[in-house]
This record gives sequence, C-alpha cells and structure tokens, in this order.
Amino acid sequence: MTSRLRPVIGGAVGNLVEWYDWFAYSSFALYFAEVFFPKGDRTAQLLNTAAIFAVGYLVRPLGSWLTGIYADRVGRRAALAVSMLVMGIGSLAIGLTPGYAQIGIWAPILLTLARILQGLSIGGEYAASATYLSEVAGRRHRGFLASFQYVTLILGQLLALVALIVLQATLSPEALTAWGWRIPFFIGALCAVTALWIRVGLPETASFEAARERHARTRTWQLMAQHPKELAIVFGITAAGAVSFYTFSAYMQKFLVNTSGFTKDAATQISALSLVVFMLLQPALGWLSDRVGRRPLLIAFGALGTILTVPLMTTLSTTHDFALALVLVIVSLAILTPYTAISGLYKAELFPTEIRALAVGLPYSLGGLAGGSAEVVALSFKQAGHESWFYWYVTAFMAAAFLIAVFMRDTQIHSRILED
Repeated sequence: MTSRLRPVIGGAVGNLVEWYDWFAYSSFALYFAEVFFPKGDRTAQLLNTAAIFAVGYLVRPLGSWLTGIYADRVGRRAALAVSMLVMGIGSLAIGLTPGYAQIGIWAPILLTLARILQGLSIGGEYAASATYLSEVAGRRHRGFLASFQYVTLILGQLLALVALIVLQATLSPEALTAWGWRIPFFIGALCAVTALWIRVGLPETASFEAARERHARTRTWQLMAQHPKELAIVFGITAAGAVSFYTFSAYMQKFLVNTSGFTKDAATQISALSLVVFMLLQPALGWLSDRVGRRPLLIAFGALGTILTVPLMTTLSTTHDFALALVLVIVSLAILTPYTAISGLYKAELFPTEIRALAVGLPYSLGGLAGGSAEVVALSFKQAGHESWFYWYVTAFMAAAFLIAVFMRDTQIHSRILED
C-alpha cells in the first residue's frame, strides 16, 4: 500500500486545487459582481454572475468528453496535467481581467471565457482523476484510496470558504470589492502550477500501459456502444447523487436562511461544520466498501435517501435550533456518503481500460446536470407555494438510484480494472 501512496497523493492534491479554484468563483461572486457589470441593480449583477457560473457548468460534459478521449488515447497522467494547466489559466485570467469601468463589455466577455476554461477543466478532472486513482490503487485497498477523490473535492470547497472568511476578517468590504477578491484566484493559479509540476512527475498506470497496444486497434465509439447498460447505470446513479449532493451542501445554506429562518452566519457555520464531518466520513465508507463491496453501499444510499429525505427536510424546514439543524444536515450528508465515497470507483470498475476515462466522465457530467438544476427546481417550488414538492423530487431520484443499485452487479467482484 505504501508504494501506491505517492501517485494517490499526487492525483488527490491536484483534485483539491481544481475544486478550490472552481468554488472560489461562487464564494467571491458577491464581491466581484459589480466589478464586471454596469452599476445598477445589485440583484441583476448577481444574476449575471450566476449566469456565467451556469455557463461554466454547462460546458463540463464537453470537458469530460475531450479529456476522456485524451486520457484513453494518450494517458491518464497527460490528461491530469492538461486539466490542471487549463484550470490554472482560467483562474489567472479571472484574477487579471480588468473591470467594466476599464474595458467595458469586454470585462464580462473575458470573465465568461475564463469560466468556460474552468468548466472544461473541472469536467475533465473528474474523468481523469477518478480513472487514475482507481487504477493506481490495488484491489485490496481500492475503495479506501479512491475515496480521497471526494475528500479533496470537499476540502477544496472548504478552503475556498476559509479564504473568504480570512479575507473578510483582514480587509474592509471596500477593499475586498476593489481588489481583494482577486487574491484567491492568484493563489489558485499559483497552486495550479505546483500541482501541475507534481502531476507531470506521476507514473502512468499499469492498466493504461497494458491497454496501449490494444487501443491502437479499436475505435472508441464502437467500444462505448458495447456498454449501454453500464453507461445507463452511471448516468442514473450520478443524477441521484448530484441532486442530493447539491441539495444538502450547496443549496442547504440558502434553505436554512430562506426556509428555516436562520441567520446567514448561523447557516454558514452549520454548512461548514457539516462539510467537515462529511469529508471525514469518506475514507471510512471507502474502507467499508473494500470489506462488503460497492453494491451494498449504493443500495444503502438509495434506500436511506428514499425513506428519510422527506422527514429530514420537513423537520429542517421548521426547526430553529442550531444543534438540531446541524445534526439533521450531518445525517443527510451521511446518507449521501455511501455514494460519494465510491463515486468515481464504481464507475471506473464498470468499463474496460480503453474507454474508461470517457465512459466515466461523460455520463457523470450529463447526470450531474440534474444536480446543477436542483437549486432552481427547489426555489421554483418554493415560489409557487409548494416547497415540500421538492423534497419528493429529491426522493424520486433516490428511489431510482435504489432500483438501479438493486439490479446491478457488484463492481468490486466483477471489476474490469487490471490487477498489477
């Protein structure tokens, strides 16, 4: 296991930097919105910034497609390096782009282009890192080691939040709006250079090296067409995982304020504390999957989500007690953990080496669009006076994941990852 730690750490560190850069945008949008758009209605500025965030999200499937093909043809290590380079360029571009007052309409245009680069990168990152971590981890500890993909994803989100808290404590609101918001993007670009250097030195996986000759005689889309059931499994379970993840992490902060009536500070504290616990749970469930298999965890995820989502969110909507709300959010994320801990691994184990990165990344990004729309759906139901319908909406995705998991084979037993 010790010999595998270097490539696992190298892949995971880059994943952390990627997600820090991705979440820094949403963390600091409140401060740079007025920099990139004409002065006027504050809400309109934030909506414009959110629209650019959505554009970055929509190009993620394209990033998964491009990077997946590149990883399957050229190598996992090369794909990881390219993904890191693109993210670093995107972050640096955001940090350097002048505001609307200096260059007019070119300011939001350049911001959009930079965010597109980040979207392409993060879409490709999942495909490349999930494949790489799954292939370099040996069969015995594969679940435990692969779980660090989500550990670093959550840690990246937390570090972006920490950067915001530190800058809020050290700079005035005026300074943060004028120039301070650029600091986290410069930090992200610098970290990307460091992570790129680490990734260039990573070893290629044995699975890819063994498949290099075979791939020269095969066609990607012909192989993809041979695995419709596996692609459908990834899409369906990912859609449920994405909806529940964004509901109980990204949207939860707004839900606690708009529905439960908590202050913004209290909601931020609940979200941050619950994410720390969520992060620490990942290796434990990854380790458990090495003992009992992947399928039982996915069944537990779907079953518990189907049974408990409505009562958990109903109770959360009416409580004003900080401790109870924190416990309920932690329980909600704990239900999600059996999926997130093996999110990339069970997908990678479904496919042959020649198409693994593309087959993991593309249906993941397409299924993930359901998660990206979760907040819009939730707020639409709330605006229509039927907020509880959203609880059933999430439950429906969980039920679908449960049915898929019940009828799928255990990928640990039937893994297509080459043993080395």
